[in-house]
Amino acid sequence: MARGLYTDLYELRMVASYLKRGMTGPATFSLYIRPTPERPWFIAHGVDSVLDFLDGFGYSDEDLTFLRGLGFDEATLSELAKMDPRGEVWAVPDGTMVLANEPILEVTAPLPFAQLVETAVINLVQLPTVVATKAARIALAAGGRPVVDFGFRRAQGLETGVAASLAAFVGGGLATSNVEAARRYGIPAVGTMAHSYIQAHPDEISAFRAYAEDFPENTILLVDTYDTLEGVRNAVVVAGELREAGHELRGIRLDSGDLASLSRQSRTILDEAGFPDVQIFASGGLDESGIADLVGVGAPIDSFGVGTDLAVSRDVPAVDIVYKLVAYNGRPVSKLSTGKLTLPGAKQVFRVAGGIEDDVLGLRDEDRPGGLLVPTWRDGARSESFDAAAARQRAAEALTALPDPLKKLERFESPPTPRLSSRLEDLARA
Repeated sequence: MARGLYTDLYELRMVASYLKRGMTGPATFSLYIRPTPERPWFIAHGVDSVLDFLDGFGYSDEDLTFLRGLGFDEATLSELAKMDPRGEVWAVPDGTMVLANEPILEVTAPLPFAQLVETAVINLVQLPTVVATKAARIALAAGGRPVVDFGFRRAQGLETGVAASLAAFVGGGLATSNVEAARRYGIPAVGTMAHSYIQAHPDEISAFRAYAEDFPENTILLVDTYDTLEGVRNAVVVAGELREAGHELRGIRLDSGDLASLSRQSRTILDEAGFPDVQIFASGGLDESGIADLVGVGAPIDSFGVGTDLAVSRDVPAVDIVYKLVAYNGRPVSKLSTGKLTLPGAKQVFRVAGGIEDDVLGLRDEDRPGGLLVPTWRDGARSESFDAAAARQRAAEALTALPDPLKKLERFESPPTPRLSSRLEDLARA
């Protein structure tokens, strides 16, 4: 499928003007996130999707007919028809932790092509990065307890939901309820039952028995449809029946009410009945703040399911992500707009043993160790294929190495940013 129409009209109008004036020299655009008080750092994700998009970029006859109807002249349409993916991308690998103002990727290509892909590049990186960052915050709050993505039904579109599930996995989730995401990316799939399953049976214990009979090796029972503690007692009865048949109840799920109190009472009921290994799974409107509170009071919850707040990153559903021209035809360029200053030149982020708090933002050709951006794509050929597990491991290692002050979940009035190298400072002042 040709993807040239996945852009904004003003991009096409600028490109038409560039083409008329022969402005086709190499341009470098830098994609980064401006400081956001609610997020002191980000888990970058979406680079692989950008590379897929670039590989398929072009214009079909049908696309060109549509553009002709918008008033574009034949000379411009002829040039668009010949446009194919050219240039190079330097990017941080998916799952890399970055600070505000640090490039996630940079595109260097003939100016018309680099300009046309702006809208799609921003689109393809924003949501995955926002959700992966949210997932990482939730993982920090959970303190090592497993977190499951339950957000597919509340995501803003089917494909958006798949992208969000992948991002949640990369950022720190261990599994997903999203079957299509599990198929595409090898994410562990999990699922229990809904309240409708309980309601469809004559009574709760009949539903529990039916489910245990059909899924004896993977029985997790939702206990809050009617009375939560009575539901736990019914689960204990079914757990005993499973044990007699040579199986064990895996867990119960709490989905409403005072989760701290209910989990303690449920744990007591299970333990006294001889089922100390049955796990307690909690869900229902949770986010990192709620999870941190539960962990903080010692609630005996073994794992968490997070839905809407994760899939749409409810508190920060969007960030100020930008794609800015930093060089054209061998000339570094910058923007001096108040509050929206940009720095000139192709960049590199240097991170050494000191960690993220000591990052240096410099020019790409500086002779420094620890460069985060690597060449990932050139003229349609990528350097390596995407690996979801590797991206998740990269994010997990970054969370482990994160200094304690940056693990806090509260708002940062002055989010950290990298210091500038002396060469970049000199170029910016020139």
